[in-house]
Amino acid sequence: MTAADETSAVLSPDAPEHLAQAQLRRRGAWRAYEIALWLTAVALIFVLPSKALLLTEVAILALFAVSLDLILGYAGIVSLGHGAFFGLGAYVAGLFARHYFAEPVTGLLVAGVASGLLGFVTSFLVLRGSDLTRLMTTLGIALMLAELANQMAWLTGGADGLTGFTVGPILGLFPFDLWGRTGYIYSLAVLFLATWAARRLANAPFGLSLQAIKANRVRAAMVGVPARSRIVAVYTIAAVYAGFAGALLTQTTSFVSPDVLAFHRSADVLLVLVLGGVGYLYGGIIGAIVFTLLRDWLSVITPQYWMFWIGLVLVVIVMVGRENLARWQTFLPLPTQETLKRVAGLRAGAKRGDGR
Repeated sequence: MTAADETSAVLSPDAPEHLAQAQLRRRGAWRAYEIALWLTAVALIFVLPSKALLLTEVAILALFAVSLDLILGYAGIVSLGHGAFFGLGAYVAGLFARHYFAEPVTGLLVAGVASGLLGFVTSFLVLRGSDLTRLMTTLGIALMLAELANQMAWLTGGADGLTGFTVGPILGLFPFDLWGRTGYIYSLAVLFLATWAARRLANAPFGLSLQAIKANRVRAAMVGVPARSRIVAVYTIAAVYAGFAGALLTQTTSFVSPDVLAFHRSADVLLVLVLGGVGYLYGGIIGAIVFTLLRDWLSVITPQYWMFWIGLVLVVIVMVGRENLARWQTFLPLPTQETLKRVAGLRAGAKRGDGR
């Protein structure tokens, strides 16, 4: 083959490079449900102004879940101590506002960098061993940080929590209000930007290589995917995201305590991913919405047993399967299923008739 033939083959739209780029563009295209989700989130600022505090909680938990989904859903790394990065970000944001600078965006970035550094250092620990080893390693890191926060009362306030700091206006322009509206807009903006960046990563060759590592790490290495550096990178990025979420919690509540490093933080975000699904980013967001609304509703109607009902929902989802729940029609009696099929057929026929 001459040089001209090689050049024309590369420029051909059927060349493998062009086909791969077209496939990546299709994967990265925005879906209708994504646009509808973000527009709804913005509309809630005006539709439900009295629920701004609850919506802020949903946005922060969603960002935390997106963070865990990056390592669990894409790289296949299980973690029981992801709350360590969340808690570190929360404390760094509070200490930064107390001793240095009260502007929240600066504190958010500093908290993300601090959590990212911890994620980078500890990422080399999760490279070793099996899933059980990773579970114990990540849990141990979180427990150590929680104990440090409890014992270093001169810095963190100990069991009483860190107080005595005030968070300034966002970018010096937008002060936080008592109703939580500014906090929700701020948290939603951070969640959107973080999710947008995560989409770009997930739908790029970097994200595809992570999925290859998750499917078969040995086979991925054989085709030239540097598994170790990819895992270190995504673990560090996920830690930055978790630090952002922790900083948002501190800045919107003006308080931080050892509770941010408690085991239930890591357990809750795992539960959120189970509810929403792993491996497509929006599972964390949907799971955060379902989990927060379910917890809020159950804690009102049955304050003593709300954890029991959430546990029951979790068991049902795991036993039945999320895919089967999506096909809810299969649980109906057979005559009802036939009726629904006939109605669907009539609607489809009516639409085709209108089209003519």
